[in-house]
Amino acid sequence: MQPKTKRMIVVAGIVVSILCACMMRSNGQTKPTQPMKLNAGIATAKLAESKDFYTRVLGFGVSFENDFYLLLHTPDGRAQISFLLPNHASQQPVFKPAYGGQGMYLTIEVEDVDAMFARLKALGTPLAFDVRTERWGDRHFGLVDPNGIAIDIVTYTPPDHH
Repeated sequence: MQPKTKRMIVVAGIVVSILCACMMRSNGQTKPTQPMKLNAGIATAKLAESKDFYTRVLGFGVSFENDFYLLLHTPDGRAQISFLLPNHASQQPVFKPAYGGQGMYLTIEVEDVDAMFARLKALGTPLAFDVRTERWGDRHFGLVDPNGIAIDIVTYTPPDHH
């Protein structure tokens, strides 16, 4: 390879590196990020009740289950939630305490909140509040799972600018 060609390759490499660094900085990143998935986990003795609620009421599927752990997925498979029996011998101390029943909520975005609301009403599911449209753009209703976790079922709509 001729020296001129080697120099051009080195210069091209430097330019590409600088462009990548500039693009990352313009996105507020200082280093490349790795892909991530989030799985919210709840330590609870109510594994059976949680399974029934999330599968029957919300249409989740079972990804994995054993005597102390339950992993569920949304109907489209894009998100998961897990339930773990508290104080299980297989778990590290940080994962042993049971969830206390307050101060947590989940938001589940659906395409048609009114259809979901009608379906849950027909099932006789107790609701925390009926479907409503907020001026900031949420059309939603709420319910509570067997563990005391508030669930906001929402379809996002344009905000009301009045």
